[in-house]
Parts: sequence; structure tokens; C-alpha cells
Amino acid sequence: MFKKLMPFSAALIIGLGSFSAMPGIDVKAEEINSIQNQRSGIKDELTKTDEEITKVQHELTKLTEQIKRVDQAIIDNNNMIVQTEAKVIASKKEVEELEKEVSNIKGRIDIRNEIIKKRALSLQESGGKVSYIDVILGASSFSDFVDRLGAVATIVEADQDLVKQHKEDQIDVESKQFTVEKKLADLNSLKTELEGMQALILEQKEQNDALKEELKLKEQEKLNEKANLQQQDRNLAVKEASILATGIFSSNPSVNFSIPISPNEAINTVIHAGEKYIGNSVYVFGGGRNEADIANGRFDCSAFVSWAFAQAGIKVGAHTDILKNTGTRIPYSEARPGDMVFFDTYKIDGHVGIYLGDGKFIGSQSSTGIAIADLSSGYYAKKFNGRVMRVIND
Repeated sequence: MFKKLMPFSAALIIGLGSFSAMPGIDVKAEEINSIQNQRSGIKDELTKTDEEITKVQHELTKLTEQIKRVDQAIIDNNNMIVQTEAKVIASKKEVEELEKEVSNIKGRIDIRNEIIKKRALSLQESGGKVSYIDVILGASSFSDFVDRLGAVATIVEADQDLVKQHKEDQIDVESKQFTVEKKLADLNSLKTELEGMQALILEQKEQNDALKEELKLKEQEKLNEKANLQQQDRNLAVKEASILATGIFSSNPSVNFSIPISPNEAINTVIHAGEKYIGNSVYVFGGGRNEADIANGRFDCSAFVSWAFAQAGIKVGAHTDILKNTGTRIPYSEARPGDMVFFDTYKIDGHVGIYLGDGKFIGSQSSTGIAIADLSSGYYAKKFNGRVMRVIND
């Protein structure tokens, strides 16, 4: 009996002694070392970018709260302006009513003046054509003087009463008018102040909105920068894996990496590994790369292939760009179970599965999850591009 297959990476380490002594290996080692240094630098940049994104997002959060406060202040201030305008209108009505009252009082005063004037004329006519002062000074006798004095006293008393009423009315009106006009002036002043405050708040809001847009652009710029760095890292990872795969399987075919179990056992393990998921799995883009996804049958195509080979102790990549350069390419006419087959779906070599023989393959299909499909007819026959890669050699 063969022992259980150890991880492929361990087998790789075992073979390093003889591998490093072969021509061209030092060059590949230097290239891999350069790639790893680049990836290390990218990771440092990613850490820095993440910190900058966090800082910008924190500033955005604070600014958003400030904008909320400013928006509420605008609403409150508008309400105050509306209330003040209502009070101004009410005060103007009070002033208009007082002006009517003043007009009425002036009318009464004019009437009083006419009454006094008529009384004086009547007295003058009864005492002769003399001036008002002559009503008293022009008496012909003491009896006439007394009569005239009594009449003048009556007129003077009436005049004094009219003047008194006039003064009381005038004081009352002026007092009310002063109070209302002061109130109106205060309200107009408050309205002017509120409108000034409103203008300042709106200016602040405009500045905050502009800053928010600036921060959003900065955030998007940093997110794009992060995405670019991640893409660079993925590209380097693919390149690194391709160098390793090419060096192991293609450019150095004479290098013998012994597998602790037979190739047939390894093939059998790979082609049957996914059977337990048939009917109870789902295709998830990016899935199958952690224990939770694997436990719940959540795989994309390349992750499933990588997982299936791992069950036989063989470590391969989990991306079609890596897998398409892993192993030895052979014609489809020579394909056998355990080989990888590729399809042009959303891109060239966008889908991968494990060949089972008789035109069938198993893979994580987007419509069914893990399932056995036919590449000799139907959809996959149209998408199959002829690429077949063999990882397990005899």
C-alpha cells in the first residue's frame, strides 16, 4: 500500500536540492524573489492606502454629521424668519389701526376747534364787533362786565376741557404708536439679523457640500488606487505561480517529483472528490476559498478544481489564469480522467473543470453548482476551446 499523499508544496521542497542545481533555476529563483519583493511593497502600499481610506471615511462621517446640524439650523432659522415675518405683519396692522385712531382724534380736535371758534364769534357778536379780548375789556358797565366774564369763563372752561381731552388723546396715541413702532423696528431688526445668519449658514452648507464632494472624490481615488494595487498583486501572484508551474511541469520535464501515492490513486481521488456536492452546492464567484464555503458547497470553478486536487495532496492554484499554465498541455484526443479542461465563457479560459472521460467533466457550473456536464454537445461543446492540461503524469 502507498502512504497518503503529502502536500505538493512539501514535495516541491524535497526536490529543491537537485532542482536548484539545474540550468536556469537560479534565474527563475531571482525572478520569483523579485516578484515577492514587489508583492511585499504592494502590500505595504495597500496598508498605507487602507489607512488613508479609513481616515477619509472618518472625515466624511464627521462632515456628514456637521452637514446634518447645518441643515437643521437652516430649517430652524427659516421657521424663525417665517414667525418673525408674521409678527411684522401683525405689528404693521396695529400701526395702521393706530394711524386710523390718530386720524379720528385729529378729526375730533378739528371739530372742537370749530366749536370754540363759533362760540367766540357768537360772543363777539353779542358784545359788539370786538376782538376776543375785548369781550372782557370792552364792558360798558360792571353788570355788563360780569355777564361777559361769565360767558368768557364758560368758553374758557369749555376750551380747557377740549384741550385736556385733546392732550389725553394725543398722549395715549403717541404712547401706543411709539410702543408698536418700536416693536416693529425690533422685529425688522431681528428679521435682518436672521436673514444674515441664514446667508452665513447657507454659505457654510455650500462649503461643507463642496468639501464632502472633495472627500468623496478622494475616497474613490483611494479605492481605485487600492483596486489597482490588488490587481497588480493578483497579476504578480499569477506570474509567480506560472513560473513555478512552468518550471516544474514544462521547462524542466526531466525533474522527477515523486508522489507518495500512485498516479491512479491520485486521479481517482481527484475525479470523485466532488461527488458528495452534486445536487447540494451552489456556484459563488470567489467562493470555495475558506472552510465555511467548502463546508457549505459554495465554489467557483477554479476553487473547486483546486480543492479537488488538494484532496489528493496536490497543490494547484485557484484561478483559471494560473491553472491554464499548470501542468503539461496535451491534445484533447489524448485527454484522460483527471486532466483539466478549459472553456471560453466570459473570457478566454474563463471556465475550468476536471475531465472524467467519455466527453464528460465535473466542475462548479454557474447554473447548477457542482455537477457533471457534457463537453461534446450543447452549451459546453460550443464553449470548449480545446485546452487540456495534465497535472498528474504516469
